[in-house]
Amino acid sequence: MGRYVARRLLQMVPVFFGATLLIFLMVNVMGDPVAGLCGERACDPATAAQLKREFGLDKPLWQQYATYMGNVFTGDFGTAFNGQKVTDLMATAFPVTVRLTIVAILFEIVVGITLGVVTGLRRGRPADTTVLVLTLVVISVPIFVTGLLLQLLLGVRWGWIRPSVPPEATFTQLLVPGLVLASVSLAYVTRLTRTSIAENLRSDYVRTAVAKGLPRRRVVTRHLLRNSLIPVVTFIGTDIGALMGGAILTERIFNIHGVGYQLYQGILRQNAQTVVGFVTVLVLVFLIANLLVDLLYAVLDPRIRYA
Repeated sequence: MGRYVARRLLQMVPVFFGATLLIFLMVNVMGDPVAGLCGERACDPATAAQLKREFGLDKPLWQQYATYMGNVFTGDFGTAFNGQKVTDLMATAFPVTVRLTIVAILFEIVVGITLGVVTGLRRGRPADTTVLVLTLVVISVPIFVTGLLLQLLLGVRWGWIRPSVPPEATFTQLLVPGLVLASVSLAYVTRLTRTSIAENLRSDYVRTAVAKGLPRRRVVTRHLLRNSLIPVVTFIGTDIGALMGGAILTERIFNIHGVGYQLYQGILRQNAQTVVGFVTVLVLVFLIANLLVDLLYAVLDPRIRYA
């Protein structure tokens, strides 16, 4: 196991540098960031040259990337064009997005897997058909429609929640935004769990366990569920980073100043330092989540061994 983890960590190094280099290049070619600092009027040449020297934009692109990566390993993600440290923006944005992601993941695990197990064990029955139709509706409806509808009904019409979420939002205040963020992924987890349960239910090891006289609950929890959760865990593991980086719509709807909000502002203002800094952290989240998912395979299925 130790050798496998070490090998995976070494494999993460070129992936990390390749992903950050690609993002760095894409952000730096999307436009002139200095042009957006002068408002509607174009910057005069002297001011533009001074700003480029101040932010290191007058250097070759490869040198800018090398300098940026060197600073990253010291904990310095650069400075936004408004003079604020990117790390300060991260300190305020990431905690609320992490809480929002945790709420969304819990919805996927508790609600999605539970519905998937119930429908997988009752395939073809009315409960199965109802859940399939509901999940298809959730997948078909855009997330901004779901978010605005819940905000209108629960916040404006009925007054059950606040229409907007305060900056220091608690887990309770993030329940509705978390449900909106997880809605599509929850539907996919439900359908994926249902399919996996229904397929493994016809496997030989399940028939053998039933033939031995094991209780149905033990057959489902100890044998059927553990093997069926492998593709579900893969989806949820990769979904963690996607939820954190893809929460722009949800955070905009509920006025949450998290990672999605900061990325949106950075792209809107062509603030390369902010966008690259936040995406760099998200790349690390993706890599670590994928490593943990691979290690969790061995826990779910004892037949999997890592050398």
